[in-house]
Amino acid sequence: MGVGKVLNDVKPYLAMVLLQVGFAGMYIVAVASLKRGMSHFVLVVYRNLCATAVMAPFALWFERNARPRMTITIFLKIMGLAMLEPVLDQNLYYMGANLTSAGFASALINILPAVTFVMALVLRMEKVRLRSVHSQAKIAGTVLTVAGAVLMVLYHGPVVQFPWSKGQHHHDSAGGQGANSAAAAGGFLTGIITIVIACVCWSAFFVLQANTLKSYPAELSLTALICLMGSLMSGSVALVAERRNTQAWVIGFDTRLFTAVYAGIVCSGVAYYVQGIVSRQRGPVFVTAFNPLCMIITAVMGSIILKEEITLGSVIGAAIIVLGLYALIWGKSKDSVADVSASGGSKGASAAAAVELPITLAQPNGNGNCKHEVGSGRGVVFDVETPAANNGHY
Repeated sequence: MGVGKVLNDVKPYLAMVLLQVGFAGMYIVAVASLKRGMSHFVLVVYRNLCATAVMAPFALWFERNARPRMTITIFLKIMGLAMLEPVLDQNLYYMGANLTSAGFASALINILPAVTFVMALVLRMEKVRLRSVHSQAKIAGTVLTVAGAVLMVLYHGPVVQFPWSKGQHHHDSAGGQGANSAAAAGGFLTGIITIVIACVCWSAFFVLQANTLKSYPAELSLTALICLMGSLMSGSVALVAERRNTQAWVIGFDTRLFTAVYAGIVCSGVAYYVQGIVSRQRGPVFVTAFNPLCMIITAVMGSIILKEEITLGSVIGAAIIVLGLYALIWGKSKDSVADVSASGGSKGASAAAAVELPITLAQPNGNGNCKHEVGSGRGVVFDVETPAANNGHY
C-alpha cells in the first residue's frame, strides 16, 4: 500500500518532467527545420494531422462507452481550444523561435506559469490565502520564475564554456556577432512579441482545457477533436499564407518530415492527453509550473546540436528559475494535501482515488460506478471516477 501510494503521488511529477524532455526535443528539431526554410504554417498543419491520425483510433476504441454527448457549448469550447493552441500558439511560437533561437524562445516562454497563475486566480480556479505559507510559496515561486526569465532576456554576459561546447563557437564569433546584430535589428523584437503572445494563448488554452474537461471528461476524444479542428483551421491559414509558394507543402524523408511526426505525436497528441489528465487532478498552474525545466534542457541540447551559445546570464537565470519552480511545486503539493484533508469522511478508497491520475472511467449510473469529488470552495474541483469491477477502460 505504501509503495502504491508513493507511485500514485509521483505519477503527475514524472509525467510532466518527461513531457518537458519531449518539448525540448521538439524545439530543437523544429528550429533546425525552420532555419532550413520550412514554413511554420505548413509545419503546424502537418503536426496536427499526424496527431489526429495517431490519437483518433485510441479515442474511438478506449472511450467508445465513456464519451459524453456533444453539445453546442462543448463544440464551441473545442473550437476555442483549437484556435488558441494549434493555430495561434504554435504559429506564433515557431515564428518567434525562427527569428530568435531555440534557447531564447524556450527561456522567454517561462512566463507561462505566471500568466496561467494570474488567469486561474481571476477565474477562481486557483485559491490563494496570503497568510498561508504554501500560498506564499506559490506567489514567490511565480515571481522567481518570471525574474529568472527576464534576467535571461536582458542580461547575457560572457559565454560559458561547457565540456561539450569547448572550441565549437570560436571560429564563428566574428561572423556570429554580425549575424546576431542583423537579426536584432531586423526581427529580434518581432520574435519577442510573437513569443509573448503565444505564451498568453498557451496559458488560456490550459485554463479552457481544464474547464472543458469538467463537462466533457474524455481526454483522448478531446485531444483528437482539438487536433482535428486545429488541422482544419491551421490548414485554412496556411493556404492563404502560402498561396504563392506551393513548394512549401512538399516535404521528403528528411528533418522536416521527422519534425512534423515527432511534434504531432509527442507534443500535440500525447501532450494534450497527459496535460488534460494532470490538469483535472492538480489544476492548470501545476501543469505549467514544469515549463522552466524545458528551457534548461533546450539550452543544453541547443548548445550541443545547434551550436548555440550559453551565456552567464542564462546560467544564473536558470538557477533562479529552478528555485522558483521548486517553490511553486511545493506550494501546489500542499494544496493537494489540503484538498484531500478537507474532503473529510472516508479516508480509505476515496483518499486513494484522490491521488490517482483521473483517467476517464465514466459509465452510465446503471453500471454501478461511483463518482468522488475532492476539494471545494474557490479551489479547483477534481472529479475522480472509479469503475465497478472490470467495467472501466484503462
